[in-house]
This record gives sequence, C-alpha cells and structure tokens, in this order.
Amino acid sequence: MKKLDERIAANMDVALEQVCRVLPHGGDHEIRKRVAKKLLHSARRGVTTLGDFMTIARTALSEISLKKSA
Repeated sequence: MKKLDERIAANMDVALEQVCRVLPHGGDHEIRKRVAKKLLHSARRGVTTLGDFMTIARTALSEISLKKSA
C-alpha cells in the first residue's frame, strides 16, 4: 500500500469531520469507519482534493443513511 502524504491525510480528516458534524455526537464509530473507508479507497485511486473528498464523504453518508432507513 502506498503511504498517503500529510496533505492528503489532512484533507481526508477535514472531510470526515465536516460531514460527520451533522450527526449526533459526530457520528458513531461504525458510521465514521464506513465513511473513512470510502475516503481511503478514493485516495488510493488518485483523488486528493478536499472538494472531492467532501463530495465522496457526503455521498457515503447519504448511502449509509438510506441503508439504515430501508
């Protein structure tokens, strides 16, 4: 596995924190873990901008919410 540089890791962290901020107490561990996995997968595929990470994190959270309500 290729190590992520500090800027990419920081962008991923900011996206995770910002998106999970809307959840009670910042989201539970399982939700945060699932969003983080999506972010990590995207980073490994070359996505590195904060804007892209924000979109990915929002989409992941929406998908998780839809699955829980179904």
